[in-house]
Amino acid sequence: MHPRHLLQRHGLRAKKSLGQCFLVDDGALCHILEAAELTETDTVLEVGAGLGALTRRLAAAAGRVIAVELDGRLIPILEGELAGAANVELVHGDILSLDPAELAGEPYKVVSNLPYYVTGAVLRHLLAASVRPQLMVLTMQREVAQRLSAGPGQMNLLAVGVQYYGEVRTVRVLKAGSFYPRPGVDSAIVRVDLFPEPRVEVVDEALFFRVVRAGFGQKRKQLRNSLRAGLGIPATHAEKALAAAGIDPRRRAQSLSLAEWAKLADAFARSRSGAAAPAAG
Repeated sequence: MHPRHLLQRHGLRAKKSLGQCFLVDDGALCHILEAAELTETDTVLEVGAGLGALTRRLAAAAGRVIAVELDGRLIPILEGELAGAANVELVHGDILSLDPAELAGEPYKVVSNLPYYVTGAVLRHLLAASVRPQLMVLTMQREVAQRLSAGPGQMNLLAVGVQYYGEVRTVRVLKAGSFYPRPGVDSAIVRVDLFPEPRVEVVDEALFFRVVRAGFGQKRKQLRNSLRAGLGIPATHAEKALAAAGIDPRRRAQSLSLAEWAKLADAFARSRSGAAAPAAG
C-alpha cells in the first residue's frame, strides 16, 4: 500500500520534524537489497523502519533483522505490516542512545533509509559502536553522499571519519519522486565497506580525531591557525608538527588526504608539547 494511504488509514501524517520520507520506488528498494548482498546467514540492523517497506524485503533476504523506529506512532503499523516476518525484531527507540552491536550482535550489516537531518549523527554513532558493522548501505541526501566520497581538495570532517574506517561508493542516485512525501532534493544510495582495521595506521587514534576536528573547526583558515585555535596550543607548536609531517602550514583542512592527516597526528604524538595540548583540549 502507498505510504499516503497507509498513513491515512491510521489517521497519521509524515512528521517533518523527524525528516520522514518513505521510499515508494520498488526499483530503489531492489537496488538497496542488491548493494547489501544479503544472505540467509546475515544479521541486519535497520535504522528508521518507517512503514516497513524496506524491512519486509530485508526479512525475506536476511536471516535476522533488527528494525529500530523512533516514532511511536508507527509501531502499531509496523507490527501489522511485519506480522508474518518471524525473523524481525522491532525496537521502539532512538538508535543514538543504543549500542548497535548490542542490538545486533556480531557480525552485522546496516541497511537503512536515513532521515536527512540525522545522517551525520547516525554515521558517527555506527562508527563509534563497540563493534562496527561489516557493511552499511544507506540512502541519504545526494549532496551528503558526494561529500562522503570526496577526495583531497573537497574533504570534510565526516568524510575523513568515514574514509578512515572504510571505502565509500555511491551506488545510485534517487530522484525526489522516489519518496513520499517528496523531499526538496535528490538522494543517493551509498555503500560503505568497513575494514577490520582502519585504512591508515596511527599512533593514537583518539589524538588523530582530535587533530582532524581541530583542523576542520575553522576550515577557512590556514592549518597553522585552525590547529592553534582548535587544540589550544602556540602557533609555533602547530607549525613544527606540520613541518614534521611535510605539510605546508598555509594549506587548509579540506586539502589534506587521509594519509596526511595520519602523518600530522603522529607528528603531534611524537611532540611532547603537541601531544599534551590536544589531550588537555
